[in-house]
Amino acid sequence: MAEKVVVISEKTPKAIGPYSLAIEASGFIFVSGQLGIDAIHEELVPGGVDKETRKALENMSSALQAAGSDLSNVVKTTVFLKDINDFSKMNAVYAEFFTSKPPARSAFQVAALPKGASVEIEAIALSGQD
Repeated sequence: MAEKVVVISEKTPKAIGPYSLAIEASGFIFVSGQLGIDAIHEELVPGGVDKETRKALENMSSALQAAGSDLSNVVKTTVFLKDINDFSKMNAVYAEFFTSKPPARSAFQVAALPKGASVEIEAIALSGQD
């Protein structure tokens, strides 16, 4: 049976529910949905979907680093948007983080997100371990 390892990082916001930041299992890292929350103040960053997307991806990067991996190992993301009309703004920022061999991705509008966020992004990545 595969071992399940909980990933912990001091550089990411605390979970706002009964879930782990990320789980490493069978050579994969499953990163929970990341919001654009500043880890120090535990509040959404101001400035709209652009700023929230940037912070969410920075939080994802920190989670992956804590697991010994990085964004280059992401194989799949799911993007949840409060308003699908924000897709192009989110996409412009997202493209800055995934410049080479971008992961597979789904993106869609949802009725609401925690803390009134504009965007939430989850990921599956390869473990950085050989």
